[in-house]
Amino acid sequence: MQPFNPNFNHKKYRPFAPVQKTDRRWPNQVIETAPAWCSVDLRDGNQALMEPMTPNQKLEIFKLLVDVGFKEIEVGFPAASQPDFDFVRQLIEEQLIPDDVTIQVLTQAREPLIARSFEALKGARNAIVHLYNSTSTVQREQVFKLSRKEIKNIAVQGAQWVRDFAEQQPDTNWQFQYSPESFTGTEIDYAVEVCDAVTEVWQPTPDNKVIINLPATVEVSTPNVYADQIETVCDTIARRDSLIISLHTHNDRGCGVAAAELGILAGADRIEGTLLGNGERTGNMDVVTAAMNLYSQGIDPELDLSNMDRIIATVESCTQLAVHPRHAYAGELVFAAFSGSHQDAINKCMTVDAQKRKDDPEAHWNVAYLPIDPRDLGRNYQQVIRINSQSGKGGIAYVMEQDYGIQMPRWLQVDFSAHVQKRAEDSESEVAPEQIFDTFNSTYLINHNRIDTYNLSRSHEADELSVIITTDAGDITIDGKGKGVLDAFVSGLSDNTDSDMVLIDYSEHTLGQDEQAEAITYVQLSINGSRYCAAGKSEDIVGASLQAVLNALSRSDVKIAQPSKLAAI
Repeated sequence: MQPFNPNFNHKKYRPFAPVQKTDRRWPNQVIETAPAWCSVDLRDGNQALMEPMTPNQKLEIFKLLVDVGFKEIEVGFPAASQPDFDFVRQLIEEQLIPDDVTIQVLTQAREPLIARSFEALKGARNAIVHLYNSTSTVQREQVFKLSRKEIKNIAVQGAQWVRDFAEQQPDTNWQFQYSPESFTGTEIDYAVEVCDAVTEVWQPTPDNKVIINLPATVEVSTPNVYADQIETVCDTIARRDSLIISLHTHNDRGCGVAAAELGILAGADRIEGTLLGNGERTGNMDVVTAAMNLYSQGIDPELDLSNMDRIIATVESCTQLAVHPRHAYAGELVFAAFSGSHQDAINKCMTVDAQKRKDDPEAHWNVAYLPIDPRDLGRNYQQVIRINSQSGKGGIAYVMEQDYGIQMPRWLQVDFSAHVQKRAEDSESEVAPEQIFDTFNSTYLINHNRIDTYNLSRSHEADELSVIITTDAGDITIDGKGKGVLDAFVSGLSDNTDSDMVLIDYSEHTLGQDEQAEAITYVQLSINGSRYCAAGKSEDIVGASLQAVLNALSRSDVKIAQPSKLAAI
């Protein structure tokens, strides 16, 4: 066993000095409206990935952000890389930016970088130029080895360049933003001094405001200290009525959302963050959590997070980062009750809630252990009352694997255990292994529609798939494009049925070891906000996968339309 590290010594650190403040008002404030939101998924989030997003992935995230409702989106650091520059140009030249959305780009306070940033933004309708330079004590003294005056001069000179370049492109509706980077490690009076010097150059007005962004680039204190810093700045900064005070918190202490919430109480107007918290080190502030916290208090978050399955699937696909099952609001297990007493309480409360809503659809939610209604995020109650190993899930999975070779992934075990439990309750007797197997087949392998043939062509851009499905009404052809076979098939089915379909989970293995071994696949599909699990068998893995998706669709009330004329030819 490896010994504990003798270098683990708290004495090498010192506590962060609190703000000496006796007139705090923020503890008595209440958040009543949503702040302005700015997504930095495509810049701060992207730069933190081991494999930065491809142009197609960036575009997919951008479209998701627009659909969710972001009106300000930081789309990159175009002066830092050619891919970022090209992506900004693509958005502008292909007219992909809605009229009510403003794109934002980040630049350091250096003339060539600022010039390159404005070059990237040529033709943009609305744009924010986000200027920054580091002002913290440790950066001044150990990194740049410059005085306070010299650091301030960098900010002022950068502001002048931004102003001058903007004047050369008058057709764009410009807004300027300045960040004293590492604000939390900067003396408050000095941070205010630098910000005032910048706004002196930009001369904002109440009708043409400047954004002053106060980032916790590194989270160094408890959230209440950050709130003190924000309130102090709001009280002392010049031209407050012409400024939008913005927050950009990181999660080094695990308090990014809390710091942002307290910063709003302290007077801030705007929050920058990412969907599900991706970002440098421990991540950016999680907009999903912050917005859903407002939602749970009856406040309109002004973001539509109702299709959580799509948000998770898109972010996971584009970032290659899995969402933790315990992630607030979004995680697979956050509405799950494994405890028997919790299950009983939820059942009873939901029974009461169902009757209450029958009498009054506007009645307030009040269910034990569930802060919000899972249906609001596209979840259902089958995902709330979950069966743990003591309730039989582990035993069911063991029987299926040992007796029949069925290796169910965990999410299918959870779904299947409810069906077995219902059969046990209906029969009021022990369920034998062959009955469990029969329940599996009748639940997940119902082939109402069957895969006849399929044709797959692959390219660098996308996979193209054409599938002929045999139904009682005749043959149907489904055509689709996507990143892989299943993505293409789900896309084609979505178009055919005019439904919102997202592949949530997938697993596969072979049954048997001889020449007659067949493939079996398992899928979990979100169809119009409801989840359906299914399985598929075939001689090849692609055929099994396509059949599994088709079987999941058969479990919903969505029907495939438009029979082809192939059968008649």
